[in-house]
Amino acid sequence: MPVRGSVETLPVEFTSYVGRQAELATAQRLLTEHRVLTLTGVGGVGKSRLAMRITTAVRDGFADGAAYVELAELRNADLLATTVADRLGLYDQSGRAALDVIIDHLRERQVLLVLDNCEHLVADCARMVSALVAACPGVTVLCTSRESLGAEGEQLLVVPPMSVPEGVTSTADLTGYEAVRLLVERATAVVPTFRVTEHNQAAIARVCEQLDGLPLAIELAAVRLRSLSVAQLADRLSDRLSLLTLGRRSAPRRQRTLRAMLDWSYELCSEPERAVLARASVFSGGFDLAAARHVCRDEDMTPDEIPDVLDKLVAKSLLAAGESRYRMLETVREYGADRLRSDDQQRVARRHRDWFAGLTAAYEAGWMGADQVTWVERIQREHPNIRVALDYCATEPGQAAAGLRMANQLDVYWTVRGFLSEARLWLNRMLVTVPPDTPERVFAQRLMAWCALLQGDIEAGTAALETGTELADRVGDEVSTAYVTVGWGLANLFTHKESLARDQFAEALAVFREHGVAHGEGYAGFLHGLATAVTGDVETGRALIDERIQAGEAIGENFWRSWGLWALGITELFYGDEDAAERAALEAFRLQEQLGNRSAQPFAVHVIGAVAVRRGRMDRSATLSGIALRMWQSLGANPDRFGLFTTKILFYGNHALDVLGEAEYYRHYLYGNAMTWDQVLGYLLGESGTTPRENQLTKREHEIAGLLAEGLSNQQIAAKLFIAPRTAETHVGRILTKLGFHDRAQVAGWHAAQNPPA
Repeated sequence: MPVRGSVETLPVEFTSYVGRQAELATAQRLLTEHRVLTLTGVGGVGKSRLAMRITTAVRDGFADGAAYVELAELRNADLLATTVADRLGLYDQSGRAALDVIIDHLRERQVLLVLDNCEHLVADCARMVSALVAACPGVTVLCTSRESLGAEGEQLLVVPPMSVPEGVTSTADLTGYEAVRLLVERATAVVPTFRVTEHNQAAIARVCEQLDGLPLAIELAAVRLRSLSVAQLADRLSDRLSLLTLGRRSAPRRQRTLRAMLDWSYELCSEPERAVLARASVFSGGFDLAAARHVCRDEDMTPDEIPDVLDKLVAKSLLAAGESRYRMLETVREYGADRLRSDDQQRVARRHRDWFAGLTAAYEAGWMGADQVTWVERIQREHPNIRVALDYCATEPGQAAAGLRMANQLDVYWTVRGFLSEARLWLNRMLVTVPPDTPERVFAQRLMAWCALLQGDIEAGTAALETGTELADRVGDEVSTAYVTVGWGLANLFTHKESLARDQFAEALAVFREHGVAHGEGYAGFLHGLATAVTGDVETGRALIDERIQAGEAIGENFWRSWGLWALGITELFYGDEDAAERAALEAFRLQEQLGNRSAQPFAVHVIGAVAVRRGRMDRSATLSGIALRMWQSLGANPDRFGLFTTKILFYGNHALDVLGEAEYYRHYLYGNAMTWDQVLGYLLGESGTTPRENQLTKREHEIAGLLAEGLSNQQIAAKLFIAPRTAETHVGRILTKLGFHDRAQVAGWHAAQNPPA
């Protein structure tokens, strides 16, 4: 089951693509011969754009598609594997190293993994790539870097500058050069009447030659044509490059050329534009207007002036603007950081931290309401910036307490998005330096325990709870103590001490109610109800769970409500109505899907599968077991470690195995295990995002859909059916269009659904 978000996620291209046909063809050939290909070249030469084009051209040849990972935004090498896992759609809930989880996920897949901008993490990327290609025979890796990684089996493709004319040539011949075509296209974007003529062709040739065919330098130069003729531009470039050559002979020529263009663009900026360009370099992964207004302002520039300055930087091609966010090319960001005055660096870094600390505080305050999906998406979007802010707190003296507060405020986010290991990393870094009397230490130990327990690390979880208990006793804060008490209850549930857990949940819930802590009530409430039900008082347990579900409904809160519904499903499964159990579990699954809470969904699927056994639908139960176990695999988790949460219902799956027999059981199990995510949603909810109609396809298209389900590439399909590769490609495109799908994996899942085991 390819996990949603694992493939086909390429950055948005804001401008058209020009040239590079020779490099594209060479890269396609090399990727058929080598499993590691690194595009190298100077900054600004176009490695990232070429990598995107290569990915688009070859991804259909990989049965499980392509995964693109942007590394420019990553400043901490410790999070490299975590970042790659996230881009693969892996919600890591294991205590293992993230690289091991990635390897397990990719071991039997055919995937193109694209790592863009590796130069600042060369050694770490090399180790990861070498480990992946050694353990995963179907994985091919495409990297971009200013230098070789030195990975095992690496093949280098040096990306040269674009072709430039040598001297004056005819107008017709001039446009055959890539650099000229790029300059003309970008010039036309700023001066719509711009054309190549006999009068300007020599100057155009000079500009392209002076800029060494570097795409970024050409794009920056083209902006100058708003106010200069091409001849004037060529003259200005001649003067600037001559001066630069005299001053920086030690740097390679092409680096000097790009630096000259960046310098010139910078010098043509107003003082406010220069300040904003430099200050905006602190952002990672882009930023929105509100963040820029806070971080980039100063005594001489009010927040209201920032939007106009940003627009001017976009017009100068120093920023790119999307619908609601801005971003910098990494080369420009590095230049901006270099220009940030030393006396401004601390102030800007502090403002950046303060802005995102405000965001995490707002997230915490707004979590218990109807906007949880919006909040998760917003925090996910700003995750790279939050990492920068947390790193500032961890490295700047006296700031660890603020960092601990931020990590604590992201409590549920770490769980929903599967960043349990990252949460523990930040908590550990802050706890090492934070003063002993810091109040946030108690909740941090509770959160550390929660993450460890969910990863099955019972020893680390209980150690954190012991420390948290000592701190809570010393601080004397009832609410902090209650959170630690819930942690102990969870640990006891996981180790089959249900009665003790029930009493601990009851104790904590009373405190949360007294102090009006809605988040704590949600946390302790459903667990108290479940523990009460399974220890014999079913009616009271059911009433407690219903209370939590209704409380969530009243405020539009779905996270704890979904867990309440799951707990109700368990209770009804064991002691009540199987129809009610299925309704509750399906609703829990649906709410978890809205939140993207993958770590919770297999729990709900197990309940639905158990209901199928109760109804004598052993085939459906086996299929659902296949779905659930694939979910656990994508989390890197083992359901056996969750005590009451799973072990009391896993025996239903074992019963289905006994009834069906091994061969029949695994036919249905593998059917579920191979489903795409869209197909899982359709199977469980009956409302897949697409509703393909089988009779739309021709006989030949049905045949090709079957071959896609087998994982064949276009080339292999063509060979098997004795048709041209282009014909196979056309058929695949028509199948995708007719079925309303966007990738081959969806077709494979759909075909499996149309042809279930007999």
